[in-house]
Amino acid sequence: MTSLSPNPPGDQRAALSIGVLRETAPGERRVAVDPDVVAEFGRNGHRVLLESGAAGPAGWADADYSAVGATIAPRGEVIERADVLAALRLPPPEVTSTLREGQGLVGLLDPLQNLDLMDELCERGVTVAAFELLPRTLSRAQSMDALSSQSAAAGYRAAIVAAEAFGGFFPMMITAAGTARPARVLVIGAGVAGLQALSTARRLGAVVTGYDVRPASRGEVESVGASFATSSVAAGAGSGGYARAMTPDELAAQQQELSQLITKFDVVITTAKVPGRRPPVLVPEDTLASMSRGSVCVDLASGPLGGNVHGSTDGQRFVTANGVTVIGSSDLATTIPTAASRMFAKNVQALVTALTHEGRFAPDLGDELQRSVVVCHDREIVSPAVRTAMGLGDSTTARSEEVRS
Repeated sequence: MTSLSPNPPGDQRAALSIGVLRETAPGERRVAVDPDVVAEFGRNGHRVLLESGAAGPAGWADADYSAVGATIAPRGEVIERADVLAALRLPPPEVTSTLREGQGLVGLLDPLQNLDLMDELCERGVTVAAFELLPRTLSRAQSMDALSSQSAAAGYRAAIVAAEAFGGFFPMMITAAGTARPARVLVIGAGVAGLQALSTARRLGAVVTGYDVRPASRGEVESVGASFATSSVAAGAGSGGYARAMTPDELAAQQQELSQLITKFDVVITTAKVPGRRPPVLVPEDTLASMSRGSVCVDLASGPLGGNVHGSTDGQRFVTANGVTVIGSSDLATTIPTAASRMFAKNVQALVTALTHEGRFAPDLGDELQRSVVVCHDREIVSPAVRTAMGLGDSTTARSEEVRS
């Protein structure tokens, strides 16, 4: 194995060392960087250190990485030598506790649910960047949008999972034994995951309908060949590309309308997440009980805070008393690890490149995108969203007052 020396402090010509560890979350099979991105990093003067075996669950051998210039090393050496660690999920405590001043961490880190850890890493001088904080409405952020890339993978997989669980055919089937009608599929939420689920279900031959509380989503839904349905209650557009949280009265009226619609479908796929909050229950118990025997519900919003479907539990499948199959999964992307890893690796490359200046992982906090996605840098909490969650003042104002004083 080849040992690499850390970049000398202040050496602007030094290559950036990107470390990649094997993911340890239960069921996680993806890897943060694929061989193609390793090669691209190399062409740009950077180098990658990969923990031995890290990419095995995603379908690649260590040799695939060493062939394009990566250094294969034990876990401890990767952590020690890396200038920045790229991760899919927040690394375990035995990793985060060893990160040092000036080192970087990039990934889907769920910072707003891990404020104490973010504060600890900040105090230790670690630079943290979380994909969840990316300002997704900025067009230049698209290449870095890991939430969208992984949602696309999850939406595609949701349609496949639903087809597998459904006891009938998705397409119309005309045979000597008779004609089977196509499955009727409803996808609730016309974000990235929802649109991918719609287009995949349609390719499988189903008759598809997309539902969203944002009337402006009609064009996107119809562009993938689906019919569009929406709520008559309120235009639910929010900030950052998400649907806004409805008031209790609005939600009750919407659910009544939606329940009547849901019972007409064979398959329902729900994608309505509300970042940092409990997702709305869009398929309540009485609606589930009114669905036809053999129907399927796939809940992509299922997680620790609940889900869109009554009783759904992340990672579990059950059948109700009236014969409806309920499948909860917050992250179906990990079930197609090779494709999902390829997309995530491109996001990592784009973000790391944007935050790297003259060979050092040093974000430009004068840039709106970088200031938003960076949790902390130089022992300061930077992200406005994280500062708000921690009850801190505006960092720009604070720095201005320091200059005046």
